[in-house]
Amino acid sequence: MTVERDTVPPAAAHPAQVPLNAAGCGRVVVVTGLSGAGKTTALKALEDMGWEAVDNLPLALLDGLLHAGGGIRRPLALGIDIRTRDFDVAQLKRGMAALRAEDHLDARLLFLDSDTEVLMRRFTETRRRHPLAVDLPLLDGIQIERQMLRPLRDAADVVMDTTNRPPRDLRADLEQLFSLGTSPGMTVCVTSFGFRDGVPRDADLVFDVRFLTNPHYVPELKPFTGLDPRVAAYVEADPDWSAFYANLRALLQPLLPRYEAEGKSYLTIAIGCTGGKHRSVFTVDRLARWLRDAGMRVIVRHRDVDPQALPEGWEKRETL
Repeated sequence: MTVERDTVPPAAAHPAQVPLNAAGCGRVVVVTGLSGAGKTTALKALEDMGWEAVDNLPLALLDGLLHAGGGIRRPLALGIDIRTRDFDVAQLKRGMAALRAEDHLDARLLFLDSDTEVLMRRFTETRRRHPLAVDLPLLDGIQIERQMLRPLRDAADVVMDTTNRPPRDLRADLEQLFSLGTSPGMTVCVTSFGFRDGVPRDADLVFDVRFLTNPHYVPELKPFTGLDPRVAAYVEADPDWSAFYANLRALLQPLLPRYEAEGKSYLTIAIGCTGGKHRSVFTVDRLARWLRDAGMRVIVRHRDVDPQALPEGWEKRETL
């Protein structure tokens, strides 16, 4: 789940702080999460974007790194997880609370999560040993780590589930959230999915469009997706479509500014149908257009659609 937590009330600024500016000074993101969920990929992506990346930082050195020598001169991405020598969940939570309370720091906690089965497959394929499974079965190590890190997940500013998010998509989403060339603001991810493969784990809001007439049972429409004009026209012709879509927009319109006012940086809206190919894809396309017209920063994902079935150049058109 992608979640944003309330920020800690501001306190007196540290004397060594550097004000935020266009170059990203004063920006800190702490990257943590489950082993195998993509922290290394995330740190490399942030480094490519211009962040200074420091992995496996001992917690005892955190304050000194942030405040010594005049403060943060470059945006800083810190990898801190169970590999860290003095890793302690409660201590990291206290450290993040202190950073969020500093007026001239923009500090975020990014937590990377993934489904247990996927984590097991990743460790098996790479033949890596899980840090907590030296003398235990792999599954036990993953479950122990998940339980240990649950308070961090609950306290995170952004949680990204990498179960169905390949490295390319993870990097693209990080660019949307942590780009140094744009001012911070809430990004809305709108994703289609099929209920038969489960609800996206990182969804904040979930809407079910299985009540609409299904193009899957129309032979000439079945091979196409909801982005095809013929499928779009078929779904739109459903007598209940117009009222549903109007009510969906009416529901979201007052909610989105409230989420952003609470400091939420990433909101995931998931639209589901049976297979995630027709009705949900069409609805996501229409909703994304409306959100962009309203001035929102939008990421579009079609989780259960074969990329080869998407129109050429779709990614450039559909992702800001």
